[in-house]
Amino acid sequence: MRRHSLLLLRPLAVTFLAATAVLALAQPELKPPPTRGQMLYANHCIECHNSQVHWRARQDARDWATLRAEVHRWQSAASLGWSDADIDEVTRHLNDTIYHFSQPRPRAEARVTVALPSPRSLHAAPRP
Repeated sequence: MRRHSLLLLRPLAVTFLAATAVLALAQPELKPPPTRGQMLYANHCIECHNSQVHWRARQDARDWATLRAEVHRWQSAASLGWSDADIDEVTRHLNDTIYHFSQPRPRAEARVTVALPSPRSLHAAPRP
């Protein structure tokens, strides 16, 4: 009788394992979180700018610099008050998804040299 019970459980176990495998494979892939530029564009620009505005015959954006200038111009017109970093993020989002212009290389950070007073001048007696 015990062997008979085990034989009945085997098809149930196989069915359970197959169903688990199917469910595991059916899970949707997780998308990366939206970028800041994507969120800014979706919240402030998409209301007026559907994808057609970017594909029209007359495009003011001809390269990275003019695309950035257009983003700056329109955020100013809408009184959004975006920072330069926000403008760069929206420009990057539009470029990555629509325009595909070559991007400028990041500038090297400027080095600032500060001349410090020598230790002697700090301890010198004041002149009369």
